[in-house]
Order: sequence, then structure tokens, then C-alpha cells
Amino acid sequence: MIAALRSTGHARRARAGDLWRHRRAAPVRPFHRMIVGALAGFGLVAVLRLVDWWFRPDHVAQPVLFAVLSLAFWYGVGRIVLSWIGYSRIAAPPHVPAPDGRTVAIFTTSSPGEPLAMFERTLAACARVRYPHTTYLLDDTRDPAFRACAARHGAVWLELVGLPGAKAGKINAALERTTEEFVLVLDPDHLPFPEFLDRVLGHFDDARVGFVQVAQAYYNQARSFTARGAAEQTYAFYGPVQMGLHGLGACVAIGANCTFRRAALQSIGGHGIGLAEDLVTSIRLHGAGWRSVYVPEVVSRGLVPEDLGSFYKQQLKWARGVYEVVFSELPVLFGRLGWWQRLSYLTIGTYYVYGVTALLFLIFPYLYLWAGLQPAAMRFAEFLVEAAPVAVLGVLLYALVQRWMVHPATERGTHWRGLVLKFACWPVFLAGTVLAVARARIPYIPTAKEAVRGRFLWLAWPQLLLLGVYGATLARVVMGRLHDPREGTLALSAEAVWGMVGFATLPVLLSLGVFHAAWQARRPAPGAPWDSVDPLAIGGEA
Repeated sequence: MIAALRSTGHARRARAGDLWRHRRAAPVRPFHRMIVGALAGFGLVAVLRLVDWWFRPDHVAQPVLFAVLSLAFWYGVGRIVLSWIGYSRIAAPPHVPAPDGRTVAIFTTSSPGEPLAMFERTLAACARVRYPHTTYLLDDTRDPAFRACAARHGAVWLELVGLPGAKAGKINAALERTTEEFVLVLDPDHLPFPEFLDRVLGHFDDARVGFVQVAQAYYNQARSFTARGAAEQTYAFYGPVQMGLHGLGACVAIGANCTFRRAALQSIGGHGIGLAEDLVTSIRLHGAGWRSVYVPEVVSRGLVPEDLGSFYKQQLKWARGVYEVVFSELPVLFGRLGWWQRLSYLTIGTYYVYGVTALLFLIFPYLYLWAGLQPAAMRFAEFLVEAAPVAVLGVLLYALVQRWMVHPATERGTHWRGLVLKFACWPVFLAGTVLAVARARIPYIPTAKEAVRGRFLWLAWPQLLLLGVYGATLARVVMGRLHDPREGTLALSAEAVWGMVGFATLPVLLSLGVFHAAWQARRPAPGAPWDSVDPLAIGGEA
């Protein structure tokens, strides 16, 4: 037994150490691209068949409801098709060695309330980055301990207090006080590997390149259900999705791990300001004619939210901010962007419409089961037959492109936790959509770096409400059919009734995962995620 426990402990330490090795996505072979292209082609044919079947006149029951249902359904299918197009253009740039003699700054920011111990690890890791550089701590904590921390690790401390624009405001102020040719913007929870700059600077040999983005990866995803689900939501994006966008000339800058050419930032008046400041900066740089490069490699690791409440707050901030790209930036820059760039930013900017479509899909079964209102006159079994090819090809494509995740050994899978968290966030996405339409402002609040204790009822009340409505509805259906099988519209078709019950059941099953995440938030994992990280052991080839 003792030997087994020791073996398990060694295995866990090995897996933890494995996270801190340099990783890169698998090379893109012509054979694999051919398979992806073929499957995407078959998928488009299946979608066109489904379109032809869906919009038959005899399928319209209530015209207004059918139109609303169609918008919600085809919004989802459309996003799947766009992902297939991206997959068919997956590409990765060849490595270009970093030339000598470039001047580089690493900017990381600190805000009041952020833990000093985290900065000890981050600045220690920055000091070990091999390519000559200067690290700057952009600080507005008013705490002398942060200045001392910067000094201990050879970083330059810049006090930037009370500036508008939150993180982006501090970056712009630091740009005015520094002169380096290239700037790596690093979130304070991300620990760079020693080889970070060696993997990106060579791409700036092309004078047209304005920024180089690398993959974003994490080291705390095993600490909670929420952390694992939040990480799962990003695996495809930082692998095949961004690689596809790179192939289309439209990869986007993310708030962490992005290296900018100073001249590019100056050409657009500095780093963009807003709740989605990274996306604003990205679209402005593309609009100004700068090229982007995506390097699908893990050369740093950071944190995802560990508790459901912190995750909700992060998603609300992003939901409100991302709409600014569609409402404010895209109309102004539309003529300066390429077609694929326009489509990419429109797709990213409308991601949070899911909050509206999820609400509609929740409502439709209950409209039928309580009021007999039916948007579409479709046989449930026939719908499953027609939609099955689209679903099967979608699953096959998603399974295939997982070969291009940046760390497949830890990132491949069904990612069902990520799906659960996406469903959990539909009220948050809906709130972000409403706030964006109303142009309401919400403050920029840095995502919590440590788990925050949450209250179960506050975190899970939408799912509890859904569970209550579902239970009452199911009881009504069962009692009605047992005692009066001829009663009303529900008795006309057992297939329609139980099909709608099936659609209503799926969200309830997803709610079980939400309940687990909310319950777990009552008692966060002990300690801080960086407690076990040794900056001296970070980096190196896998």
C-alpha cells in the first residue's frame, strides 16, 4: 500500500512538472488537411439538405414563432459551419529564430487586492526569460511591498495610479515612458518560460507583422470543476481555431501573452481601451494594415477562475465588452479589413448572443407543453434523421482537429464540463447582451486570482428555478395523459409531447453539473495555486 501511494505521488508530480515543458501543436500535414476539407465539404452538403428540409412550407405552424425558432437554430448551425471553414484553413508558421539586438519590454500590471505572492512567482519567471529584455511592473496598488518585489527580481517599477482605462490605460502610460521596440503584454498570473521571446521575435523580421500571439494555457485546471470547465472552453480556441484564423490572415490578439511591435501600437494611438481591450486593439491593428501571426505553442501558463462566481463575473465583463467590436469598431473599420477578417470579428463579436438563443430554446418546449403553441410542425423522429448527418460530421471534425491542440495529452476529450459551464452562463450572457444594447457601463474588474467562497443559492438559482418548472411540467404531462388521454392538444401526438419533454430534459441534465460547481464553490480548494510552482523548474523541451 505504501509503495502504491508513493507511486501515485510520483505520478502526480510528474504530471504537474509536465505542464511546465515547452509544447507546440502538431505539424499541419497535407493529408490531414485533405481529410478535414473533405469532412467539411460533406458537412456543408448535409447542412444544405437540412436547410431544404427545414424551410418547407408545411413545417410552419406559427409563423412568428417559427421565424424566431429558425433564427435561434440557424445561428447555432451557422457558427458550426464557420468553425469548419476555419478548420479547413488550419496553418502554423515555421519557426523563425530570434535575431540578436532587438530591444524588448515585458509589461505586467498589478491592481489593488491582487496577491503579492503571485507576483513573486511571475517576476521571478520573467527574470529567467533568456532573450535580453526589461521587465516593467505597472503598479497602482500604492503598496511599497510591490516596489520591493520588483526590485528583488530585477524589474523596473512604474507607479501608475488613478489612470483611466484600467489595464490598457497603464499600458499606454508605460509606452510613453519606455522606448523598447517590442512589448510583451503579460497578465500577472501568467508565468513565462525562459524560451518565450525566442519563439516569437523572429516573426517580426517581416516588417508588416504588428503582433505575434501565442497559445494561452493553464496550470490550475485540476483544482475545481469550474477551473477544469473554464480551461476546456479554451482548448480548441488556442489550438485549431486560432490556427484556422491564422490561415485566414485573421488571428486575434488576446489580453495575455501577446507581443506587439511598438510602431504598430503607436500607429493606432496606443493599446485599445475597454472591457475587451485586447480585441479592440486587434481589430484596429488589422484595420491599419498590420499582419498578425499565431504561434501555437505553450511558452507560459496562467490561471483560470476556480470558483463559479468569479467565472460569472469574468464572463459578464467579456460579454459586455466583446459587443463593442460589433457596435463600435467593425462599422468604422469594415472597409479596411479583408473579408475573412470581417467575418472573423463578426463571429467573435456575436458569440454571446448564445444567451438569447439559450433562453429561447428553454422556452419553446414549455410553450408547447403548457399552452399548445408549436413553432414548427415537424415530426420529431424526422428532425433527428435530417439533423443527424450534421451532428455526426461535426463530432468527427471536432475529434479530428484535436490533434492540433497545443498539449493534446492533457487537452483532448469530450470537454463536457466546458459545455456545462457554457449552459450555466446563459443568464450572464443574456445580461451582457442587454447591457450592450442599452450601452450601459460596467466597471473593469480584474478576474480573481484565487478562489472566492460563494453561496450555493446565489450561484445556482436560475438552474433551481428551471428544475422547479421542469418538475411541475413533467407532473402535468404525466397526470394529464394518465387521467384524460383525450385532453387538449397534448393528447394529439405522443411523439410530439415526449419529444418536447426530451428537449426540456437536456438542460436539466446540464444543470446537474452546474449544481456541482455551485456546491463546490462553498469550499474552495485550500492554498493558492502558485504555492507549488517553482520558477526555477519552468521551461525546456518536453
